[in-house]
Amino acid sequence: MSSVMARAAYETLEPYHVLAYFNPHNEAAQQSLGLDPLGLYFGGRAAPLGRCTAAVVAATFYNFNPAYVNHGWNAALTAGLSEVDAARTRAVDASLRDALGDRVEAPELSEMVGALRVAIGEASYAGRPLAAAWAFAPWPNEPHLQFWHAITIAREYRGDGHVAALVLAGLSPAEALVFHEAPHPDPDLRRRTLGRKISQKTRGWSDADWDGAAESLRAKGVLGADGAMTDAGAKLYDEMERETDHSAASFWAHVPDAAGLLDTAKPFVKAVIDTGYLPGTKRKS
Repeated sequence: MSSVMARAAYETLEPYHVLAYFNPHNEAAQQSLGLDPLGLYFGGRAAPLGRCTAAVVAATFYNFNPAYVNHGWNAALTAGLSEVDAARTRAVDASLRDALGDRVEAPELSEMVGALRVAIGEASYAGRPLAAAWAFAPWPNEPHLQFWHAITIAREYRGDGHVAALVLAGLSPAEALVFHEAPHPDPDLRRRTLGRKISQKTRGWSDADWDGAAESLRAKGVLGADGAMTDAGAKLYDEMERETDHSAASFWAHVPDAAGLLDTAKPFVKAVIDTGYLPGTKRKS
């Protein structure tokens, strides 16, 4: 049952987190530090890891081209990680205020943060470097930002588990991305893919990298000649998703009334979606 809750939590709360990467306030944050989008992204997301090498960030994020990570992370180090973190936080704050309006003062935010902090305090972070870094990073003061911070910890907890599943499946970083974007026989899963153009650009892989990974996946029997998942590929994909949900279940097992928390969160998440800032959404008047 906890695996089901872990999946429901991921699908329900993800928009509240990813608003950090898709909002109009990021441009001002970048300009304030002379960064491009890569510097803000890698610096903002990996800042809790501290001044490590770009190789550590690439290993943790997994499906990005290491050269891409190297560019963004070194730019963030030059600007200063605390400065990047602060600029990112300002952009998230402004974006959430755009979304929530009067709800930014809602007492439910503090209640949800309190419930999530129970799980954050009980969770084991062994083998989960990015989640651990976020869990022990300083917390913001405002409840709407605390909720974002708590969701980020839960999200990276799941993400670290997903990286483990990819490693165990024997998928390289480029293969993992190509495989994720391949059409799945299940129509619902097929509609979730972002598509090659967006994913290849945002992760920094060349056409040669992408085509080479696709060829390798065909040799492994998980992609067909048409680029879609074979039956074996669909089985592998589904198994990795089950492993990821199972790995995240221990976190959600510690959240008091997790189902009630997700119900309470839905109006706040819908307000984020209604900004139209996220890809594939339109602003609701």
